[in-house]
Amino acid sequence: MRLSSSISGTMGPRKRKSNICLFLPTAFLLSAAVFIGSAFIVTDHQKRVSSWNIVGVLWGTRSQMCEDKCQPHGTEALPRGIITSTSDLEMRPLWGSIPNKKKAPMNLLAMAVGIKQKESVNKIVKKFLSSKFVVMLFHYDGNVKEWRDLKWNDRAIHVSAVNQTKWWFAKRFLHPDIVSDYAYIFLWDEDLGVENFDVKRYLSIIEKEGLEISQPALDPEKSEIHHPLTARKKEALVHRSINQVLRGGRKCDENSTGPPCTGWIEMMAPVFSRASWRCTWYMIQNDLVHGWGIDFQLGYCAQGDRTKKIGVVDSEYIVHYGLPTLGGSAADRINTVATGQDAQKSSSVKKGQEATSTSHESEGRSAVRKQSLTDLERFKNRWKKAAKEDEDWIDPFQSR
Repeated sequence: MRLSSSISGTMGPRKRKSNICLFLPTAFLLSAAVFIGSAFIVTDHQKRVSSWNIVGVLWGTRSQMCEDKCQPHGTEALPRGIITSTSDLEMRPLWGSIPNKKKAPMNLLAMAVGIKQKESVNKIVKKFLSSKFVVMLFHYDGNVKEWRDLKWNDRAIHVSAVNQTKWWFAKRFLHPDIVSDYAYIFLWDEDLGVENFDVKRYLSIIEKEGLEISQPALDPEKSEIHHPLTARKKEALVHRSINQVLRGGRKCDENSTGPPCTGWIEMMAPVFSRASWRCTWYMIQNDLVHGWGIDFQLGYCAQGDRTKKIGVVDSEYIVHYGLPTLGGSAADRINTVATGQDAQKSSSVKKGQEATSTSHESEGRSAVRKQSLTDLERFKNRWKKAAKEDEDWIDPFQSR
């Protein structure tokens, strides 16, 4: 008894608060499990869906308690008022005072880009900058210099790493605590046409419709369509499901409750809310850089019923050109200008070089696709293993 009293007496208030914080997640997870378990015993669909609301209340309460009582791990030696646990991507001046004005809601456009798609990227970026977005470009070909002639170049944040994918960049540079100031995160590919896309109208629609995860519909006449759910429905504002037989014989109808019939988007132009991105970021695997398989699990990050919280916006649509941009060498992707000396080379040599380059790119892209399929199987296996081993986790979609 004396030993216990001695330990308790020497433990400061800060240490006790840290210990309390360690127990909060467990306590609330147990509470969530009890409530969700009881909710799923009832067979009525609406009562099963309400389990999402219970989880939201529990985690919201837990977040507020942690905000009041907890400090980030490793900051115990610091006074609470000096701790800055989040950041942003806003650039700051080297000197002069910073205007003390209330921040307007901010949003982020992040894209993996190569110099060969400079024209299409320019069109996309100009639309988003006019709507006061922060723009971050991930240069997968290592070519940053050739973007400097664009007027907006210095307003964008440039990150360069050769032959890395959008998901590799996102995992390393879009941590939820870094992008927590942004209401929506547009994580787009570069091969998109935005002639019929209005950024402000799109934001207004997803806010009104309550979409936590979304994408603009694809123009079916000009786009490469892989999944019918992403194709634009004329005269519609938003759609969340399809009613048709898919390639391979799977039937999507009003009773469908999961991907690829409903609660799903493709990954060339995803848009995440702040909360859904925090969840999605943790699901991205460090080593599975192609991101295949994540799209079918996005429903778990939709902050509720995936059939309602995930959707495709038809009124603001884009074109997906489906250009293969990864797989060749970095040198293959950088535009080259022929010099007078080059012009004197024989046409036979040029043809031979072009044939070799095309062959290398084809081989590279084939290898990329093979690796993507391998990553998909690894991700699916990891998900199954994690779901099986986590005894405290309850799958909200299991009985659907």
